[in-house]
Amino acid sequence: MKDVSIYTDGACKGNPGPGGWSAVLVCENREKRLCGGEKETTNNRMELTAVIKGLEAIIKPCRITVYSDSKYVVDSIQKGWARSWKSRGWKKADKSPALNIDLFDRLLEYLDKYEVNFVWVKGHAGNRYNELCDQMAVEAAEEMVY
Repeated sequence: MKDVSIYTDGACKGNPGPGGWSAVLVCENREKRLCGGEKETTNNRMELTAVIKGLEAIIKPCRITVYSDSKYVVDSIQKGWARSWKSRGWKKADKSPALNIDLFDRLLEYLDKYEVNFVWVKGHAGNRYNELCDQMAVEAAEEMVY
């Protein structure tokens, strides 16, 4: 089984505002770059969308590592928050409604389908693919402004 790395990022011009997402899939010596945007969104929605779009691009069984600089995304999965929210009818521990449930629901479906590990990376710290994703997401967000 092959190992695939998915680097992701989201950006927003205002929060909410025009936003962009990006994902770079790396397998062996090949890269696949994906990006897109929305006219009115939030940074967290773009971060989640980037991960989902990256996972949607997987076509064969493989081991996947998602690299994200979003603590919101990584902690929600690694610490089991998203699954807990879902099990409580999309309510947080304090009984307030969870946000972005449409995206978390889609993400959890992929996590049930694939073997996925999440790794938090520090943003703007020289990681080649994190920097590339940031640039792509910002450009996608800027395209949504017009």
